[in-house]
Amino acid sequence: MATSPFKFVNEVRNEISKVVWPTRREVMLTTVMVFVMAALTAVFFALVDLVIQFGLRGILGAF
Repeated sequence: MATSPFKFVNEVRNEISKVVWPTRREVMLTTVMVFVMAALTAVFFALVDLVIQFGLRGILGAF
């Protein structure tokens, strides 16, 4: 079942009009939250890496 191009364009316009776009404040807030979470994750994995490194040096240093 083929649809005419005009009907398709009208349906697309109707669907796009239903989209709720975020405000500038919402975009800025979520962007800051993403950067904060990325920084916290980086710090966490750096600390885990240091703990593992310290443990391995202790174990391997005993030999």
